[in-house]
Parts: sequence; structure tokens; C-alpha cells
Amino acid sequence: MGLDDALIFTRVVECHSFTQAASSLGMQKSTVSRRIALLEERLGVRLLNRTTRKLRLTEVGQAYYERCRQIMLDFAEAEQAVMQLQREPSGLLRISAPIEFGQLFLGRVLGEFMRQYPQISAEVELSSRLVDPLEEGVDIAIQVGQPQDSTLIARKLFESGRRLCASPAYLAAHGTPRSVAELEGHRAILLQHDAPRYWPLLGESVPCQRVLTCNNITFAREAALAGAGIAGLPLMISDEAVRAGRLVELLSQARLPLGEVYAVYPSRRFQAMKVKAFLDFLMASLPLSGGGLLEPGAPGLLTSPA
Repeated sequence: MGLDDALIFTRVVECHSFTQAASSLGMQKSTVSRRIALLEERLGVRLLNRTTRKLRLTEVGQAYYERCRQIMLDFAEAEQAVMQLQREPSGLLRISAPIEFGQLFLGRVLGEFMRQYPQISAEVELSSRLVDPLEEGVDIAIQVGQPQDSTLIARKLFESGRRLCASPAYLAAHGTPRSVAELEGHRAILLQHDAPRYWPLLGESVPCQRVLTCNNITFAREAALAGAGIAGLPLMISDEAVRAGRLVELLSQARLPLGEVYAVYPSRRFQAMKVKAFLDFLMASLPLSGGGLLEPGAPGLLTSPA
């Protein structure tokens, strides 16, 4: 097997497209297609099932791809090990993160990192959706909760507590619950991962009147500020409104699940200097966020889902 063939085949699989693979390799699409066909002919097997819109690996193709990918990683690692001895972090850093984390924290930290390492450029996507770093070519995906893909590495960044909050207008209209039991019947603004019929409390099963479910904590906060109901909001998104009196914290003794935030990336065996440097910089910056908005947690490596 030639390294050229392994590279072409691996790039086609990872790009899910002959056209994109050809572009990334600086080759003609027809050349890439012909090389794959010759490779299959030489091996005597079909590696890819092709349709007009999609490529799919055969079982043999999947096994072949895994070996080729490992060869490419080993080859790139050998080059990288030599090059990084005399080079500071540089290149394009691709990051995805939840919207609020990006707005409140990541923008400042990434800006400081880029000022320290001017050879770094960055592309950042702020989104509520979960991003698969392998599928989407992202260097670091910051997300709430542990990843379900056991092939990914997850480094725990911090934990953020949650509190029950409501606006003064809501409490004036519906009354203020004085105990957890009195939450029953109150209007609930829930996050997508909360149970739909109960308040998000640890060790308690108190029914709620769900009036709104959403997948964005800023949206939930704004709905609570408008008086729609009571919401279990992270400290980092509700602290300012509580201090200003626009939201009232309820039942401080109630225990809500912590929001755990992780940095997720494909592999630490072959990790570009830009990725390692930024992860270390990010971890060092967490305790400096101030105001109790972020609660630093001990980093840990998780290689299997909970």
C-alpha cells in the first residue's frame, strides 16, 4: 500500500465527498475517483458504496479506513514532534461553544490567548446544539454535560450551580413559595434536559405546571424576567439580575443539579500545540472569572460515557 493511496482514501472518507477531498488535496476530482477505483481493483474489494448524493463505507472499507487513519496519524505525529520543538502555537483554531459561555467568558479568554500568540487565528461557532468534533472538524467543542461518544476525550472545565428564580411581578401575581412543597402548582420554565412534569430538584419529586420548555438558558431567563414563571437558572446567567432585584432567588435551600461544562476533543495522543496551549490557557483562566459566575472544577479525562 502506498502512502499516497492511504492519504487519498482517508481524505475521501473524512470529507464524505470526492469533490471536497480533491479540493483539499489539490487534485482533480476525476484523479481522486480513478485512484480509489484502482485501489479497490488492486485489493479486490469494494471499499466505498457510492450514490449520487452520499458515500458509505463497506464493512471491509471501515476496517481499511481505521488502519489507514492510524498510519496517517503516526506519520503526522512524527512530523509534528519535530516541528513543534522549535515552534510556538500557530495556525487556525476551530472552537464551538454554548452561546452564553461564549458571550460571557470565551470571547475574552480567546482574545487574550490570541494576543499572547499572534500566529493563532480562530473560527468560533456559538450554538445550543451539540457539535461532534470528529464529524465537523472542530479542534475543541465546549459543551454542557459529558459526551456520549466514548472515542472522544472530555476535560471537565467547571461546574455551575443553579437557583430557582422568578420576577417580582410573577411573585406578586402568584405568591411566593416558602417551602419546596409549595412549588407544586407553580408555573415552571424548564430547560430541555429537565424532566417535563417535575421541578429540577435533587432528591425531591415535586410536580410542576410546565408552561415553557426551551433549549437556551438566556431565553429561559428572559421569560422569567417577563413573569412567565419560575425557572431553575445557572448562577452564571442569573447573578446580575438577582443582584439588581429584577429576579428573586427562591428557596435557597433547594438543591438543583449542577451544570457541568467540558472541553471535548478527538484525541490527546496526537494533539496539536495550538489545542494543548489553548486548553491549558483556558483552564488557568477559569478561576479569574470573578463574581462567583464560574466555579472551577478539577479537570479530569473521561473516555467513556456516564
